[in-house]
Order: sequence, then C-alpha cells, then structure tokens
Amino acid sequence: MRRLCTVFVLGLLWDSMRAENIISSLRVAAEAWEGELPCGKWDCECAFKKKRGCCCATTELQKAEDEIFTRLTGLLTNLNELSDGILEALGGIKVAFTASMSGRTNCFGPFNRNSPVPYDAIALNHGSGYNPALGIFTAPRSGLYSFSISIYSKVDRPGKRMYYKVQLMRNGEVVASIWEDNRDDSEDSSSHTLLLSLQQGSQVYVELLKGRQICGIVEGLNTFSGSLIYPIID
Repeated sequence: MRRLCTVFVLGLLWDSMRAENIISSLRVAAEAWEGELPCGKWDCECAFKKKRGCCCATTELQKAEDEIFTRLTGLLTNLNELSDGILEALGGIKVAFTASMSGRTNCFGPFNRNSPVPYDAIALNHGSGYNPALGIFTAPRSGLYSFSISIYSKVDRPGKRMYYKVQLMRNGEVVASIWEDNRDDSEDSSSHTLLLSLQQGSQVYVELLKGRQICGIVEGLNTFSGSLIYPIID
C-alpha cells in the first residue's frame, strides 16, 4: 500500500513537472512573440502578464482616463470661476480708487493735443487698478463700475476767460464731459458721476482737451475716483 502511494505521488510530481515545463515553454514563446496578440475586449486575459503589456483593454482604459481628466479639468475651471464670483459678491475682492491732482503746478495746460489729467495724489487704490504714472484705471475684473470726476479751476484776475473741458474716456471713446467757457466767474467747480460696464482690461481715464487749461489747482478739489459695484462673470 505504501509503495502504491509512493508511485502515485511520484506520478503527480512528474505530471506537475511536465505541466510546469509546458507552461514555462509557453511563457518563453509568448515573451518572444513579436506580432500582435489576438485579443477581444473586456472578457480577455493578459497572456502570462507579459512585461511589455498585452492587456486587451489598454486602449479603452487610456481613452477613459483622458476623458475623465478632461472633465475634471473643466469642472476645476468652473469651480474657480464660481469661487471668484462668490468672493467678489461677498466683498472678498475689492476694487476702488480715489486720486487727485497734487497742485505741484498752478495750471495744467493748455496743450496742442488732448492730454490725460495727472491725478497723482493717491488716497485709495484697492485692487491696484489705477496707475498714477499714466492717470489710467485698468479694470482688473469684468463688472459694473461707478466713476466720478470733479473739476475746480480759478482765474488770476476778474474778467479773464475761464476755459476748460475734460472728458471721461473708456477705451479711447468719450463717455462723459465737463466744460466751462465764460468771463463772469473767477472760480468754478463741476462734478459728474456715472456707471460703466467694463470688461476685464478695459481702460478709463480723464483727458483735458487741447487749447484748454485748469488753473488754481488745490489738492483734493480736482479728483477722479471709481469702484466696482458688482462683478460680471464672462
């Protein structure tokens, strides 16, 4: 009986060795195969987990990964835009400025061409939209903005002509103006406020028309200011 069991075990071992040799031979043959492996789709198996990769679903998986990545990127962009909109709506992003002419000279103008008014004394510049070197406000966000300008001028003697005109410009186009032309007043002031819809990057500034002048400049009387009322999501 013991001898029979021994023979049976030896037979199993022999069969196992033969099977292992067969599998080993097939593995070597598969790894040496240079052609394409016949694969179905999701119901196939990788042949011996071949190192150079022969899984049938590789192409489908890569395509699915690319689609998921594209969708996630789009969702992230939308979330960032929504986050910016919420922050702006709640006051998290502030855009406001106030500047005036410093009065370093008594008169500004006249010039032989239209010239931006140099509001160089900065009282407020939240959002850094106003550039005092250029006298230009550049909208950091798209939205509805409020702008105000005030002009003060004074002549040095009665009967002298007071002659000025300033224009509020948006991207090179006139949107509002203030002017005075008389010999009756020795000093005068005017102001104007309006709302403008701006795209991000739009520029707003005040210019003095050629041949005109502003005199008797006192800091705080000639001002240019603006603020974001609410954002517009593009």
